[in-house]
Amino acid sequence: MLELHDVHYRPATAEQLVLNGIQLKASRGRPLLISGDSGSGKTSLLDVISGMASANTGRICWQEKVLNQRQRRWLCGVVFQFPERHFLGLTVSQELKLGHRRLSSEDQAAALRQVGLSGVDGRQAPERLSGGQQRRLALAVQLLRKPDVLLLDEPTAGLDWSVRTEVLELLDQLSRDRLLIVVTHEPELFHGWNCDQLRLHNGRLHALSP
Repeated sequence: MLELHDVHYRPATAEQLVLNGIQLKASRGRPLLISGDSGSGKTSLLDVISGMASANTGRICWQEKVLNQRQRRWLCGVVFQFPERHFLGLTVSQELKLGHRRLSSEDQAAALRQVGLSGVDGRQAPERLSGGQQRRLALAVQLLRKPDVLLLDEPTAGLDWSVRTEVLELLDQLSRDRLLIVVTHEPELFHGWNCDQLRLHNGRLHALSP
């Protein structure tokens, strides 16, 4: 279980707290959807959970153990909004290998198969993939790290309806083996998704009725 206890966070560039006494509990097996308006602090929340940013006060625990910033980086995998902007590899294969000293072709194939990209040529440039394929590739990159917690920032942004449905089905499958948290400013796109829901407003999380 992931727990946040009274977490406060103010980025260096902000005058006020973006996260103000955040309390959160989430478990693997059932995805958590956090909605909020643009600028409400959703990305900042993911940054703090993942260890990309350090909370000013509060505790973040995994399996009842308090984790520091470095430990959270190992715990979490993050898929950014428009992850294709963060690709560094010249090919799909190179993108998968980033951060790994050794990664066999079998491991690459297994990761691509897990996200529904088994037919993609590893020699192909990531920018030549469709939008939906790029999201799947970004997921494959993170899954190779074997994170216990998978964090996704607006995973359906910019996708058409048919691709959106496929991505949501994939995320639902992935949530069965790991803790999965999605943030979005368009919760209506997730209508019918079997998940817990919270809303971030004025720096605090509020429970939503199922």
